[in-house]
Formats: sequence, structure tokens, C-alpha cells
Amino acid sequence: MPQIFSKKANLIPAVSLVAGLFASVFILLLIWYYFSPEFTDVGYAPEQPVQYSHRLHAGQLGMDCQYCHTSVQSAAHSNIPATETCMNCHAQIKRESLLLVPVRESWATGKSIEWIKVHHLPDYAQFSHAVHVNNGVGCETCHGRIDQMEIVAQAEPLSMGWCLECHRQPELFLRPDDAVTKMGYVQPADFVKRNLERIRLEGIQPPENCSACHY
Repeated sequence: MPQIFSKKANLIPAVSLVAGLFASVFILLLIWYYFSPEFTDVGYAPEQPVQYSHRLHAGQLGMDCQYCHTSVQSAAHSNIPATETCMNCHAQIKRESLLLVPVRESWATGKSIEWIKVHHLPDYAQFSHAVHVNNGVGCETCHGRIDQMEIVAQAEPLSMGWCLECHRQPELFLRPDDAVTKMGYVQPADFVKRNLERIRLEGIQPPENCSACHY
């Protein structure tokens, strides 16, 4: 009886298996990158109800982060400034600006401005601004050059792996307390040595165990 398939047909299962393995690896790599915070979250910049420019306020005018975000040294969460904070200046400055109509309406009615949150963490992760700020982690480290942003965008992935880079080697990221809110801060040549001494003296031990950040 003549053969229906040639001997080359014996290669089909092997070729199919190898092709399937390569396809699986390729799909996993695609998911690993395109479903990661580096791709899905970095660059997120929602349109806000008020066209507030950090480039103008924090950059050109040099306003300190803590003028508006007053709770970063004492609370887990950074507060959104109340309308009163805006009106401290704008009751006298640019009083007729059309861009500030939502601010003036909020001030007149007592209804809060519905700002859109930019930096999100999963519900199962906990993060304290106070702990980080009081131990020398700069605003710029996590939020990027806010002073250069017209519209605030997420600059870092805020992923677990990204956080652990700092927790494992904090001496590479800490800065003096008086420079925590400084944008464009340049570390001195001996900053690692200084940070290692600070870590020793203050007993700074960033946790790496799961329960430190997860409920």
C-alpha cells in the first residue's frame, strides 16, 4: 500500500511544538511589557477641571510643594489643596481670569473642586507619604519634575519592583531633609557616604517583607 504522507511529514509535530513554545514565550513577553505599569500607567495625565500649571506655580514662581500639599510630613496621604488655598493668592491676583471661574464658583458655593487623581496604587497596597518624606525621599523621586509639567503626568511606574529598588539600596536615593521638596536637586559627590552614615545613625531600615506594604 503506498504511503499517503512523505517522511517529511514526521517533522510536523516537532515543528509545531517548537513554534508553539516560541509563540508562548512571545505572548508572555508582550503581556509582561504591555500590561506592566511602565506601559499602562507612566504618562497618564488626565484633564483636570481647572487648568492649573505646576510649571508656572512650582517652576517659575518657585512655590514649595508643601504650600498646597500640607499633610505630606504628617499623614499617609498627600492632601489636595482646598479652594481656600487657591484663593489666598487669587482673591487679589488674576481675579477676572476665565481659567479661574471654577475656583471662584467653588469659593462662592462651598462645593469642592473635583480634581482627578493621577497617581493610583492598588487597594491592597499601603503607602505613607509621611514615612518617606521624613526619611529623605524627595517628591521628585516618585513624582518626577513636577516643576516642568504643564499638566501633571505620572512619571514613574510605582510598581512593586520599582519600590523595592529604593528599599534595597536607600543610600542611592535619599537626600537631606531640607531638599526633599527641591526640584532638580543635584546630589553631592559623596552623597552615598553621607546617606550610609544617616541610615546608620537614624536606623533607617526600609522593609522588604510583604506585610510592610500589603494588608
